[in-house]
Amino acid sequence: MMNDAPHLLVVDDDERIRGLLKKFLVRNGFLVSTARDAAQARKLLSGLEFDMLVLDVMMPGEDGVSLTRSLRDHMMTPILLLTARSETQSRIEGLEAGADDYLPKPFEPKELLLRINAILRRVPHVKPQAGPKMLHLGDVRYDMERGELWRGPDLVRLTATEAALMRVFAAAPHEPVGRDRLIGDLSEEATDTQERAVDVQITRLRRKIEADPRQPRYLQTVRGSGYMLAPD
Repeated sequence: MMNDAPHLLVVDDDERIRGLLKKFLVRNGFLVSTARDAAQARKLLSGLEFDMLVLDVMMPGEDGVSLTRSLRDHMMTPILLLTARSETQSRIEGLEAGADDYLPKPFEPKELLLRINAILRRVPHVKPQAGPKMLHLGDVRYDMERGELWRGPDLVRLTATEAALMRVFAAAPHEPVGRDRLIGDLSEEATDTQERAVDVQITRLRRKIEADPRQPRYLQTVRGSGYMLAPD
């Protein structure tokens, strides 16, 4: 396996599922570590860096949603949640907690592979920069070259999905971006659930940009057209 293969952490309390997922993902070019629960995942995360986490929602002890929410306090590694089909509320809670996507169980392994690759493609790649181009949003500034959001001297952590949204908005400041386009950037299919997922992502992004997310100044809703980034 190549040294630059993406390193995934799969967390699931079912030993059989862990083994099957690891075998499948390794066969498709990934480096894979596994953990049986949130506690073991935390130990691995304290000593290793991963390109992406695949977390089961239903686990004994700390569940996947709670683990996601806790990890988002200090890391921006992409997270994909695995949820039961009936757990609609868990999916929404997972997105609100900071997950980049979710996949309902049972699922086809190929769909898991497609979603993982789609999320990894959205992760911003840092490029050497000679003259950074910035968008200013009040106290916040967005570095278009690096795909980074800053508040004063502090880097504002963005999930892969939030970073993808910022790239879309920053490419066309002061121009409305339709919800259909945003849905297409976040998912392979447009469904009612995906429309709600976009709304959740916009709400989370506003919390990181706006002084008052309930009255957004910089990430505006344009009635009938979608959303628009309006930098200073």
